[in-house]
Amino acid sequence: MALAQPAGRTVIQLDSVFQSYFRANEPGGAVLIAKEGKVVYQGAFGLADMVTKEPITTKTLFNTGSISKTFVAYGILKLASQHKLSLEDDLYEYFPDFKNKEIARKVRLYHLLTHTSGIPDSRKVQEEHEFYLTAKDEENFAPLKKTDMLEFEPGTKYKYSNPAFNGLALVIEKVTGRKWQAYIDEMIFKPSGMNTSTITDGPHPESGVAHAYTARKEGGYDELDYGEEPTFAAAGNGGVWSNVEELWKYEQAIQQFTFLNKDWVTKSRSIYPFPGWKDSIPSRLGLSWFLTKETNGALTGHTGSQGGFISDYCWFPEQKVFYVLLCNIPKPIKEIRARVIPLVSDAQ
Repeated sequence: MALAQPAGRTVIQLDSVFQSYFRANEPGGAVLIAKEGKVVYQGAFGLADMVTKEPITTKTLFNTGSISKTFVAYGILKLASQHKLSLEDDLYEYFPDFKNKEIARKVRLYHLLTHTSGIPDSRKVQEEHEFYLTAKDEENFAPLKKTDMLEFEPGTKYKYSNPAFNGLALVIEKVTGRKWQAYIDEMIFKPSGMNTSTITDGPHPESGVAHAYTARKEGGYDELDYGEEPTFAAAGNGGVWSNVEELWKYEQAIQQFTFLNKDWVTKSRSIYPFPGWKDSIPSRLGLSWFLTKETNGALTGHTGSQGGFISDYCWFPEQKVFYVLLCNIPKPIKEIRARVIPLVSDAQ
């Protein structure tokens, strides 16, 4: 059920929307919506653990999937702001063991940040299922270092790449000389007040976090997270665990330039310029953020999907609306968003 909120027609309507997707005795989700800097709705639905029957709350930690990439990106941008690296640096500077040195010298850090490197994802995840159940960032990026042919010239087209962000996480480690998870905790989590958020580094604790599930056709649920889902241990592309309350703190910290100055935050949330763009669709990427035009106006955001977890993180700057939904079972997040945002945008 939803947490107690101020009475109002909009809250009742939002309750109705979320309760149409979630049931009390099933895996579910948590949501938080803020408008003009104030939380206007938060809710928690369903169970975090189907074994213990622990209920989901707005403090429950979920794996955020690819929302994690924004943290890795800000780690890189923080180092760039301190002149400890440059977005123009090529991969050869950090990975001199690349098989094809010409490719390594052609691909820049900003290409990895914008999914425009042209390096194919050559991991054999299905064929090497058991290996990828525990493979971390290094093991997930290693196949890319064997690349001998690009799919396209860097900076000319878009193709989403998970292992690109495994590589960026490794760059943070090479520059700082420490675990990238510890660096993000110090540079982003702590200044933002994200005191319970954490990042995968191999196995994750069995307790204290939501477990993820998929529904069986014949009824019941299968757990699908660490130990069941290949690449789940690869943290750079999807290792951040957080809750809706702390992701709201993260968004406020971004907007208030708490851990990164205004110029770099603006750069991260502006479409990155590619003068040689040749893709059939216009570029819509900032430095990890997706920048799109929706029915309800401009959207800066990122979705996430990993194992049975699925998530939606949205900032609508024109309406000053922030919306985050974290689920531990697959749900139609864009459909839910399309029903929710008009209710909040139109509310007085």
